[in-house]
Amino acid sequence: MKNIFFGLTRGGIPVSPSMDPALTDAQIEQPSGINTRRVLYLSFLTVVNAVMISLIAKVLLMLINLITNISFYGTFSVHEASPLHNQLGIWVIAVPVIGAIIVGFMARYGSAAIRGHGIPEAMEQVLVNKSRIKPLITFLKPVSAAISIGTGGPFGAEGPIIATGGSWGSVIGQVLSITASERKILLAAGAAAGMSCIFGTPLAAVILAVELLLFEFSPRSIIPVILSCITGAAFHHLYFGGAPVFTMPDVEAPTNTALLAYSIIGIVIGVLSALITKAVYLIEDAFEKLPIHWMWWPAIGGLVVGVVGYFAPETLGVGYVNIDNLLMGKVTLQTLFVLGVLKFISWSFSLGSGTSGGTLAPLLTIGGASGLFVAFLFQAAFPQVEINFSIAALIGMAAMFAGATRALLTAIIFALETTRDADALLPLVGACVAAYFISFLLMRNTIMTEKIARRGILTPHTYKPDLLESVSVKAAMLQELVMISQENTIAELRAWLYENKLGSHDLAYPVVDAHQQLTGIVQTDDVLQPDVPEDAAVTYVSHTTVVTVQEDTSLRTAVDLMARHKQDILPVIASSQNKQLLGLVNYRSVFAAYQQAKEAEETSSRNISIKRQVIKLLIRNGVLK
Repeated sequence: MKNIFFGLTRGGIPVSPSMDPALTDAQIEQPSGINTRRVLYLSFLTVVNAVMISLIAKVLLMLINLITNISFYGTFSVHEASPLHNQLGIWVIAVPVIGAIIVGFMARYGSAAIRGHGIPEAMEQVLVNKSRIKPLITFLKPVSAAISIGTGGPFGAEGPIIATGGSWGSVIGQVLSITASERKILLAAGAAAGMSCIFGTPLAAVILAVELLLFEFSPRSIIPVILSCITGAAFHHLYFGGAPVFTMPDVEAPTNTALLAYSIIGIVIGVLSALITKAVYLIEDAFEKLPIHWMWWPAIGGLVVGVVGYFAPETLGVGYVNIDNLLMGKVTLQTLFVLGVLKFISWSFSLGSGTSGGTLAPLLTIGGASGLFVAFLFQAAFPQVEINFSIAALIGMAAMFAGATRALLTAIIFALETTRDADALLPLVGACVAAYFISFLLMRNTIMTEKIARRGILTPHTYKPDLLESVSVKAAMLQELVMISQENTIAELRAWLYENKLGSHDLAYPVVDAHQQLTGIVQTDDVLQPDVPEDAAVTYVSHTTVVTVQEDTSLRTAVDLMARHKQDILPVIASSQNKQLLGLVNYRSVFAAYQQAKEAEETSSRNISIKRQVIKLLIRNGVLK
């Protein structure tokens, strides 16, 4: 170490007893690992929340059935119903319009946050508002969605209940005294519980929470979310039984040529997912240009839904039965046109108008129909390839979901959990990865992130660990440094600072005793204060309650300590008992260590020379000398 003042003798300068080192007495809270008590507390909260969300999900489904029965059949009943068999004739056009007008009024005079499918809005609150969602959304979102879907809106119930579950978790997190990161966990766990309750897919719900809401994977967050999803899945079993959500016939393991065909289908679906995403936002942009208040836009979307529904009743309402028919192969080319094209027109105009609805079920339906149609074309062109049309429909559904949302793992696992067909795993992986890759090439944002990206909100696109976690303080600390002796005077230190141009603009310096034991730090600003007596010792202005680290501490912890305690430098000592100064960390050393770690990770290099290895082998065997 370079020692400027240490070793200078200052005979006769007294040091005030009140300035004795306080390092050993300072009770500084150091960042620790995972707080198990908080994890248990969050786990308890998420399970209780999941119970409430599952009850809300059941009420939402009953409310959708009630409104459907009233709107299309004139009966007051909560039994499961579909608009498919209505006898309203041309009057069916008016039903979605009336529902959309009601939703428009609820958004205008209740909360505009109920517009859309909910997940982008939840992502926005996570990223910019500390996961705080207005309590009113917990009531308005399910009611508005029930009205929209019950009057023929081409949405599934899963989107609104995911948004409602997230809202409930956020509200509970605002009532209780918890951190923003813990509130984010409650929000994500609530949303995942809603998905798990509707579809009975706990694992897919966990991955969805990670890919779209949490943006992290750690025991602190994943344990509460898993418990929440298990609770939601238990209620799904209670409500709907243990059968798969979607009926899938028995299929055989695909051949290699079939796997190639499924992957090609995935590429086509990936292109379609990008086109569909762009089309939805083009329609939304068109609505933005209308010279009427946005409260009336859903009525226009409802008119499109009604007109399409008059000619194709299959496009109205939730339409889970359509997915079953696609997977079972109970379709014709006309049905594929209805579910692939007309369903898209109805859904995109309704969603673009800003009504309350979801995206998952429509994407699955459109993707399944598209996958089947592409499979028909492929089979006609290459009849020797054995394509299973049920698998084609399944991979079309999952690939559309993966391409549009880029929730790759969620799409694969969701398809497996809803059908419980393990033989479809390889086709699903091939098709979904292909669609994901094409989507990545063609779109900067996804159907989930485009809306908030337009508002200037950046969403994480990687889940890499913090580089600073893998760098130790020893690798980053400065060892060529200036140490100030506690016996130096203010006048001497000022003279040295002026002589050396304020010590190369360092903001603070460590203060040590005659044995190089750390006694505190002194800040440049304090030394230069005009009211500080020049004949006083450095200890007059030194800070003795100092946060320190050791060489094996992570640089992430060091940065947290510097920021939390507003300390310009962080002394590195030998141990908690031995205060010998070994070095220090400042902001410049942190930046340098980060840049070095980044370059080491991204710089291309060749570590094995084939030519050199061949020469060594020839020499070893006596071929070369």
